Amino acid sequence: MVLAFAGVSVASMAQDAVPTEKYSVATNSFWSNWFFQAHYQISSFYGNEEVGRNYSLSPVKTVRFAPIGASVAIGKYFTPGLALRTKVHGSIWGRALDTKKGQDDEKDETKYLTLSEQAIFNLSNLLAGYNEDRKFDFSVFAGASVARNFSDDRYAFGLNAGLIAQYKISPRVAVDVELGYYMYEPSFTGNATPLAYDNRGGINRLKRRDHQIALEAGISVNLGKVTWNKVPDVEAIKALSQGQIDALNAQLADANAENARLKDLLAQKKDPQPSETKVVKEVVSAPVSVFFNLNKATVASQKDLQNIQAVADAAKANNAKIVVTGYADSKTGNSEINQTLSQKRADAVADALVNMGVDRANIETVAAGGVDTLSPFSFNRRATVELK
Repeated sequence: MVLAFAGVSVASMAQDAVPTEKYSVATNSFWSNWFFQAHYQISSFYGNEEVGRNYSLSPVKTVRFAPIGASVAIGKYFTPGLALRTKVHGSIWGRALDTKKGQDDEKDETKYLTLSEQAIFNLSNLLAGYNEDRKFDFSVFAGASVARNFSDDRYAFGLNAGLIAQYKISPRVAVDVELGYYMYEPSFTGNATPLAYDNRGGINRLKRRDHQIALEAGISVNLGKVTWNKVPDVEAIKALSQGQIDALNAQLADANAENARLKDLLAQKKDPQPSETKVVKEVVSAPVSVFFNLNKATVASQKDLQNIQAVADAAKANNAKIVVTGYADSKTGNSEINQTLSQKRADAVADALVNMGVDRANIETVAAGGVDTLSPFSFNRRATVELK
């Protein structure tokens, strides 16, 4: 069983051989990221009734083995790496020692039910970063339990921990394999008194408790929203807002300059004859910025493209040339990577201008590579658009 879990873990690591970009995720609503699980279970008990009886340590010894059991659980992921679940599991048919007859090899039926509250830590997401396309997930859990032995009318509290390997069949359905260890208060699994009872502490105290190893297999069904949204790049949003302000200020300055020029023309005009009406085409000359996220060549927000619509309109109206210059921040990546990335960013904005109706022959792209001209440095992840 340990080898099986190790194999799943290695497969998960292999799947993440290509580095996953780690980023923060937004908290989902209360009704998102719930899951329901149903498992078939086989388990093995080692109770304090067996102390001193020198039974084989084989977990499938018939005096310990409970081959038919089941579990159901419901839980919620609060982050991609942390979940809480409430789980109920028990035996439909199992065995326990029957010492009432004084014969060590006699068995009788035992039925129990355990209610557990557990915290699940998804190691795949915690260590490798959240990836909604990942197929294998490896998790650990720990929690507390309260159990009832119906065969001997006993209650017990306990602790538990274990491993979970999961393979996603679809975004909502996954196959689980789970290995759990449960430790209960003494004499939970029967009425027998140990033949050899050691009052010392340490490992002997643990021996006097009842232990259970449970192996489960089944399915998980995700309920509600099953993915996590990336937290918006606040710096990019700030840069976008500043870029919009800069563009509006540039347009306002151009409009004021044109108004002043027309005023001068009217003041100097002395010909009483009606003057010829002149259509003045608006020209936007100030560079307009479009911003990108780290190591990306796709526009961070489609709203960025609203900034360059005015440049596209002016270019079409005046049959003017447009220069698109791509940049990367020099603090991340080497010069070769930044040169390529800046070219891709320039090409992406050029494609957007073509979609706005600008002739591709009128667009010139320039790759400026990595720069550190703006502060904070994330503002350098951009492309500028201006009329030539």
